[in-house]
Amino acid sequence: MTYMDKGLVEIHEALKSGKVTSQELISESLKKSKEVQEKCNAFVTILEDAKETPVTEDILSGIPYGIKDNYSTKGILSTGSSNTLKDYVPFFTATAISNLESHGAVAVNKTVMDEFGMGGTGTTGHTGIVKNPWDQTRMCAGSSAGSAAAVAAGVYPYATGSDTGDSIRKPAAYCGIVGYKPTYGMISRYGLFPFASSLDHCGVLARSVEDAAIVVDGMKGIDKNDMTSWDSSNMHLYDSLTKDIKGKKVCTIKEIADISMYPNASSELKEHLENFHNTLKHFQDLGVEVEEVSVDQTLLNALASVYVVISCAEATSNMSNLTGIIFGPRSDADNYIDMMKNYRTTGFSPLIKRRFVIGSYVLQAQNKDRYFHNAQRVRRLLVDRWKEIFKNYDAVILPVGSGPAKKFDEDKDMLDHNTQVLEEHLQVGNFGGFPSITIPDGFVSGLPVGINITGNCYDDINVLNIAYALESTMPYKNQIVKEEH
Repeated sequence: MTYMDKGLVEIHEALKSGKVTSQELISESLKKSKEVQEKCNAFVTILEDAKETPVTEDILSGIPYGIKDNYSTKGILSTGSSNTLKDYVPFFTATAISNLESHGAVAVNKTVMDEFGMGGTGTTGHTGIVKNPWDQTRMCAGSSAGSAAAVAAGVYPYATGSDTGDSIRKPAAYCGIVGYKPTYGMISRYGLFPFASSLDHCGVLARSVEDAAIVVDGMKGIDKNDMTSWDSSNMHLYDSLTKDIKGKKVCTIKEIADISMYPNASSELKEHLENFHNTLKHFQDLGVEVEEVSVDQTLLNALASVYVVISCAEATSNMSNLTGIIFGPRSDADNYIDMMKNYRTTGFSPLIKRRFVIGSYVLQAQNKDRYFHNAQRVRRLLVDRWKEIFKNYDAVILPVGSGPAKKFDEDKDMLDHNTQVLEEHLQVGNFGGFPSITIPDGFVSGLPVGINITGNCYDDINVLNIAYALESTMPYKNQIVKEEH
């Protein structure tokens, strides 16, 4: 019997009853890792020497999982999927991973990502592209592409991810699983390779809301090494799950979710939005009030630009330590300036270098107010608008993207302005640090699509309960890719 395609509670019960051992689960997960690696290229490192842990009352104990390769892991290769760190083995472990270890979780691999988390395609990692297990001609989105592919393919029940713009939630949608990014600072970022510090969130990819809640319970906690972390010890996400959400109020945003906003809509977009509006009816069956609100289109149109300016500026600053002198493979040169220049020129992919150029440009003294400060002002306007919405509604419900996973041969760099806001709106969750979860919402063209639920800061229990109740009305919990796909 296989277990890695099951939920955490069921696996834990099997461990406790002696039906399976932790070592047998590890062996199953490692075997599946090799199969998925051949098909999807999801892993940077497979930990053949993973050791079983004692099975306790803790649900996570003895159960395998995956770690996105931008989490520092002591004594284990941690590359951030970049050539600049292709041989980097850290001397310390990220707090979120240490917390999981303290619950007895067993890491069996490190997953491929877009280089340093910069990218939404899963195609810029130094080990090559990650293929979607549902259709290998399509991408998983990014940057948590390997984690999403592995969980969807049944390698293990969950993997860690990080989310700076939508890097947990969009891969989850494209792979037919759950992606949860809690309130900013609930999980310590100490040991997570920084991309854009004011936007970076740790989180999880799983196959059910229940499992996502269990894992984040295990990852979270205040940390003296991360001054943005906060004490969530009084929040018990898993224990607080209930399907009773009668009387809640949720809203969707007309400018994003109304088909009339897309006069040139593709058949996939039409089907995706039809799915979404049919799903909203499930809320009404649960006794939830659903309304439509409007947000200024000009403000929404600025979303993508604001994200690019702020994230690139912060990335340029954060990654200035990648010189090839402190760590990483040193390049040959006659002096340290040429050494750094060669290291950064040959080590980074074109996408990363482009983002560093943008970041440096918007931070130049003559440009800073026009670009960086203005982007911060618009970020504040967007966050304020969402907070205004949260005064009247428990959550904002929106479709994820404009349809299923994109094909590799489609243009990856240029945004379709007709659907740009639909593709980029999840970034608001990072601008405001809001708790945000994506769950499966059916299929379009035979491929999974997702729906997103975002709530106010520190209201994670409410957001999870809404997602948990909605999930119970649909047949997509614990869904994995079957072999025929």
